Amino acid sequence: MIPSPLLLLLALGPLALALLTLVDAALLGAVVTVDGALVVLAGVDALLGARGRVEARRELRAVLSIGRNNPVTLHLRSRARRALVVDVTDDAFAPAEREGLPARVRVAPGGAVTVRYQLRPQRRGAYELGAVTVRYATPLRLWTRQLRLPVTGEVRVYPDVQAVRAYELLARQDRHGAMVRASRRPGGQSEFERLREYTRDDEFRAIDWKATARRQKLIARQYQLERDQSVHLVLDAGRLMTVETAGGLPLFDHALNAALLLAHVAARGGDRVGLFAFSDRPRAALAPSAGRGVTARLVRATYEFHAELAPSDYEVAFTRLGHQLRRRALIVVFTQVHDDVSAQALVRYTRGLLPRHLPLIILLRDPELEDMARVRPGDAAPTLFRRAAAAELLGWRDRQVHTLRQLGALVLDVEPQRLTIALVNRYLEIKARHLL
Repeated sequence: MIPSPLLLLLALGPLALALLTLVDAALLGAVVTVDGALVVLAGVDALLGARGRVEARRELRAVLSIGRNNPVTLHLRSRARRALVVDVTDDAFAPAEREGLPARVRVAPGGAVTVRYQLRPQRRGAYELGAVTVRYATPLRLWTRQLRLPVTGEVRVYPDVQAVRAYELLARQDRHGAMVRASRRPGGQSEFERLREYTRDDEFRAIDWKATARRQKLIARQYQLERDQSVHLVLDAGRLMTVETAGGLPLFDHALNAALLLAHVAARGGDRVGLFAFSDRPRAALAPSAGRGVTARLVRATYEFHAELAPSDYEVAFTRLGHQLRRRALIVVFTQVHDDVSAQALVRYTRGLLPRHLPLIILLRDPELEDMARVRPGDAAPTLFRRAAAAELLGWRDRQVHTLRQLGALVLDVEPQRLTIALVNRYLEIKARHLL
């Protein structure tokens, strides 16, 4: 029980009378009477409100997506014979943010109400949800009753599976181009698949003029992409990938989310997908496989996998890949370089992949660093020095990107928040242009 503001206000009366007894001792009897009446009244109210009158039930998915708002619903039911105004909150696990709590709702006598909020996890893994805490006033409003209702449950925070669900839904509706623009060009001039309506992103030469004349609207030819090719995802889980972005997610989680959706798109198109993660040693390895179960397999293997504070050893990764991959593959490397030693190692081992394989190097840009490099009017000398250092680092980075492209590797230099769609677009472009 928590004393309410009303009880504290009523307690001021006996206190004022007690002060008056310093002037007139005859008021002492009145003070005792008032104090006793207040104690009895507070005691009766406490007894009336002693029994818990609210029950709670939590409803949410067993699998949550990292960095996304996951809906949670709290169902509250009152067993009281009077209307209750209930303040409710929920105990989330530590690496998560809540939107929509605490909340205040009115529950009718014997009625029920739902409270919805969003849970945004910041780290993958298995977690235990705590109790639901509710507060409401006792019948005489002298106390606030607080209950911690044991509504515990276990959830698993996976990579961004919501993006996979959204892509799959759009694909089933044959509108996945609404999410990934490049998918509206699903194939080059290879095996014919079907006719469909022309879209703005189609090439002009794809128009089938005979079908257009028959239907009196633009009709385009769609060709099948090559199938049964290999895509290998290589994830750097070293120190530089632990850096957190503005959204609170480490670079590694942005890379893993993008890799997951790419694996789903590639497997859905008939390609074989594998994964290899490393830091200063091999951390995880999944041989290339095909089928709809590839995405679930990758999710299960990586949902508790995190980057660590260790140097990235490219020799470990690329030597292992060279021994394992016997057929030509698209090797997608998610990494980050900030010094000449790591950059030279990346260039050296990327050269070793060519021309047998097609490497696609993913480098994640730092928006804060780019903002720091922009000179603004009125900058003081220390600020200008910092901006010059940032600009020099960006120039060094651009030179590394140029060097990798000169080797013949594909490079995707993009901000973390834009990585997922940019990567799937690049993959579909590679397939459409028959680069693999």
